[in-house]
Amino acid sequence: MPIIQVHLLQGRSVEAKRQFAAEATDLVCRCFDVKSEQVRIIFSEMERENYSISGTLVSDRDKNTGH
Repeated sequence: MPIIQVHLLQGRSVEAKRQFAAEATDLVCRCFDVKSEQVRIIFSEMERENYSISGTLVSDRDKNTGH
């Protein structure tokens, strides 16, 4: 049973995650010759203050770039 873990920052739409799940499932089924019922996808969303790039919290980077 393939299990895919996707870590991403909060803010993606349900539609975007729905599309990813469908397309990733199709890919896994083709590559690993499994049925879609066997594929599991887990989305783990992080708040921007709980993720850093080059030692700087993404929430701080956002403040500095105006996002």
